[in-house]
Amino acid sequence: MQTTEAILLRKTRFSETSLIVSWFTRDYGRLKTVVKGALRPKSRFAGVLDLFFDCDISIARSAKSDLHTLREADLRDARAGLRTDHRRVALASYFVELVELTTEPEHPAPELHDLLRRAFNFLDQNPAEPRALLHFEGELARMLGIAHPELTPIVAIGRVYHRIPSSRAACLKQ
Repeated sequence: MQTTEAILLRKTRFSETSLIVSWFTRDYGRLKTVVKGALRPKSRFAGVLDLFFDCDISIARSAKSDLHTLREADLRDARAGLRTDHRRVALASYFVELVELTTEPEHPAPELHDLLRRAFNFLDQNPAEPRALLHFEGELARMLGIAHPELTPIVAIGRVYHRIPSSRAACLKQ
């Protein structure tokens, strides 16, 4: 069993009582876990598995696939302030899209994990503003080693990864 700090990126229903949860972990990068029984009324995971939550997780790694099993999750930070405004949620979701675009599954990127945590903590305490988006893009491009003095960070990201999340435009209009 392996334990690490993790940020919950996405969750989808797997069965009547189970979820597939995508995490961005500090030690193992992006990974997916099946959470058996998560949707049962008295699940030990009740109140712990929501978008953008910061948790300490323990996983049993699968030898056969990239879908591992979540054994334990302890909530570190629920970031309740982040959910108070749809603009904050939209910007946090955009940050998740960028992380998913620019990272490979199961490749550790502790610096990017820390960037995402700082961005979510900022949104937990502050309104969603274009400067937060621009700062995140700039730091991401710098950390990825693709920042270029003649290009905006998002143009550099688009050139390297061949797309820009479509949700960006809506975040800038807010």
